[in-house]
Amino acid sequence: MGKWVYLFEEGNASMRDLLGGKGAGLAEMTNIGLPVPPGFTITTEVCNLYMEKGEKIIEELWPMVLENIKIVEEKTGKKFAAKSGLPLLFSVRSGAKFSMPGMMDTVLNIGLNDETVELFSKESSNPRLAYDSYRRLVQMFGDIVLDMGLQPFENELENMKAKKGIKYDVELSAEDLKELIKRYFDIYKRFNKEFPQDPFVQLKMAIEAVFKSWNAPRAITYRKINNIPNDLGTAVNVVTMVFGNMGNDSATGVAFTRDPKKGDKGVFGEYLVNAQGEDVVAGIRTPKPIIELKKEMPSVYDELLKFCKVLEEHYKDMQDIEFTIEKGKLYMLQVRTGKRTPGAAVKLAMDFLNEGLINEEEAILRVEPSQVDFLLHPRIDVSSKLQSIAKGLGASPGAATGKVVFDADLAAKMSDEDVILVRPETVPDDIHGLAAAKGVLTARGGMTSHAAVVARGMGKPAVVGAESIKIDLKERLFTVNGETVKEFDVITIDGTSGNIFKGVAPLIMPELSEDLKNLLSLSDKLAKIQVRANADTPEDAKRSYEFGAKGIGLCRTEHMFMAQDRLPAMQEMIVAETIEERKAALEKLLPMQREDFYGIFKEMKGYPVIIRLLDPPLHEFLPKREILKEEIAQHEKNGEKDLVEKKKRLLRRAEALKESNPMMGFRGCRLGLVYPEINEMQVRAILEAAAMVIKEGDKVFPEIMVPLVGHINEIRLVREKLEEVAKEVISEQGIQIPYLFGTMIELPRAALKADEIAKYARFFSFGTNDLTQMTFGFSRDDAESKFLPVYLERGILPVNPFQTLDRDGVGELMRIAVERGRKANKELEIGICGEHGGDPESIAFCYEIGLDYVSCSPFRVPVARLAAARATILAKRQYEADK
Repeated sequence: MGKWVYLFEEGNASMRDLLGGKGAGLAEMTNIGLPVPPGFTITTEVCNLYMEKGEKIIEELWPMVLENIKIVEEKTGKKFAAKSGLPLLFSVRSGAKFSMPGMMDTVLNIGLNDETVELFSKESSNPRLAYDSYRRLVQMFGDIVLDMGLQPFENELENMKAKKGIKYDVELSAEDLKELIKRYFDIYKRFNKEFPQDPFVQLKMAIEAVFKSWNAPRAITYRKINNIPNDLGTAVNVVTMVFGNMGNDSATGVAFTRDPKKGDKGVFGEYLVNAQGEDVVAGIRTPKPIIELKKEMPSVYDELLKFCKVLEEHYKDMQDIEFTIEKGKLYMLQVRTGKRTPGAAVKLAMDFLNEGLINEEEAILRVEPSQVDFLLHPRIDVSSKLQSIAKGLGASPGAATGKVVFDADLAAKMSDEDVILVRPETVPDDIHGLAAAKGVLTARGGMTSHAAVVARGMGKPAVVGAESIKIDLKERLFTVNGETVKEFDVITIDGTSGNIFKGVAPLIMPELSEDLKNLLSLSDKLAKIQVRANADTPEDAKRSYEFGAKGIGLCRTEHMFMAQDRLPAMQEMIVAETIEERKAALEKLLPMQREDFYGIFKEMKGYPVIIRLLDPPLHEFLPKREILKEEIAQHEKNGEKDLVEKKKRLLRRAEALKESNPMMGFRGCRLGLVYPEINEMQVRAILEAAAMVIKEGDKVFPEIMVPLVGHINEIRLVREKLEEVAKEVISEQGIQIPYLFGTMIELPRAALKADEIAKYARFFSFGTNDLTQMTFGFSRDDAESKFLPVYLERGILPVNPFQTLDRDGVGELMRIAVERGRKANKELEIGICGEHGGDPESIAFCYEIGLDYVSCSPFRVPVARLAAARATILAKRQYEADK
């Protein structure tokens, strides 16, 4: 164990791990010549030792503390525990590596007792200041150090103000405060506690209390929410007290070197004359804007602006500063990188770049991908007073307000109004209602449920799996926690947090600023991994292109068959009993598919488009058997014989296609092997659409994906058959059409046998949603609704593997597939098209293992573009650091 205590002048900004953020900031300001009250920092390592070994560490530490107190006494000309003269007082403040505002403890005015308060009163010529400071110490010490709680002291304070007929603490006189202190000591007696009159004992106990606060429940919760490790520990800063409440030439305040809300230039903040820092936070008086300091204390104002400029240029970022003015002298008490809104983060990054303070790489690293995501979706105004009535899974980000409707047909009819589609769960038949609604809420389902996937693809907010909601479709209402919401009542859903609100919550609509556009262009310039989009329609493709996608990484053809005008033809194909009947139905679908592909190719303007052949089980395109039985009974009752036979035929086919485990059943390439005419129609539609685009003088590059391949013979047989179709189309069209055949790697066996599969595939695309399910043996919907939250809470899994790639398991399979696939086929193009393609942590892993691109929903493309650039930069820096 090395040095345990550092004077401020002995540290610097690079020592955050050891000194914490606050200590490192105080040290850096001291070293660049700014006026910082003298003091010292006890390192985070001491905190961790204390957690391990307890009080004996405090005893080992104590001689070092005493040694540093003497140095501070020499600097200030004051004595701690003084018998004469103005006494030296300390504040004891926490300070972890990462800012945890308000989560740990601070004790002010350490060193006051019954004797030193009299000295303080006399030497400062300000009895009220002295006794108010003592009152605060007695209160804070009882609450924080002796764990007596704040409320008993607050009650006595309120009683005293009521007795005096006053409203504010500052109206209490010195005599009032003396009386209040006596009452506070009575509280100590009731708790069988004693306030230590020895200043050194006060200091020792306060230091220990700050260490203990690292493991306070609120601190633990904050770290969990913000992914801060539990083993960092907190430093303890012992700082000479300075007072902003010594008169009208004293003040305390907070300043930002630029506007933290918008990012505009200029110093922003507030201050209070004749006050202590906690008064600003507590709202005892209304703070004044910083600009008014120019009138009240012009020389101090000029000095503050100068210091703000010095700190901003020194740290090359917007800074958050705490300051105190004591009798006209300015002191800097804290500096840290200022918290900012997502919009301000983007503006500040580009402004600092344009001003030459940072380079392009640093500008990219200044903005978190989550901040870009926040800017792309409507969001609930945080000032809203609405209370959440229920919560589900936030499946598609953004917020939406609208009238509740309980069926897709009604949602479509009300397409000119704002509606929220509320269903127990959605099915393919609901697609028109989803398209018309502003958002969707379901009582069942998980993050890959139909509602979740479709909503994300459309960029619509979705809350799924809100199991506390009880939907009564017959009565057209839902109930939750004693609340009843009827059809056409207005609700607001937050697809980011999963919260549901009754009524209208104020929404802030997104705008793509010029700064954000420039930041994303810069991201494309620096990124070494491409970003494509998952897009199923020409409209999706257009949006993807506008958001900067460099191609389509997944076009799911099954979504094209879900439209109301196409589903009958699809169902006709499914119930066909002969090849001829099936081909006749497919002939109806061919021009529809060709039109879709043509529109997508045109919108992507020559960028590659990966089209997945039909993947889901055929029964997903049929009505549910229970619904069919009800419809048959109704048609029989009405004497509608033709409809009865039609529905019975559908029911027979639905019964035949019923599977115990559809996810692992008759789907993917298995469909194409049993019914090759389905794949043949789709490949013909793809290449005929491509030919149309080429004949119009435009570029096109289709890539045809065979899904769910696990064995070399599957891809070999499917490709051989489809190559024949390709040759036919090229011959018929009389032009060369560029195309590739490839596959989705979504089965563990496919990853392990990638070298064999690569002989028949020109590209791989990892389908990590299914690959994760297959590798873990999890059903995602069941896992997320039943046991995965427990796994995360208990630390069985570090993160939800469906949101962030499991590097050790699923990631290892991906790494194997990349290495073996490229060894067998050096020209193999490899990407990812699962939802992980839009997750920044997963994108970094994809770059690490050498993928060529990631693909995500259109509305995640800007997020992925920034994440791709950040992954490139951070990997480069890590490589340079390791050399």
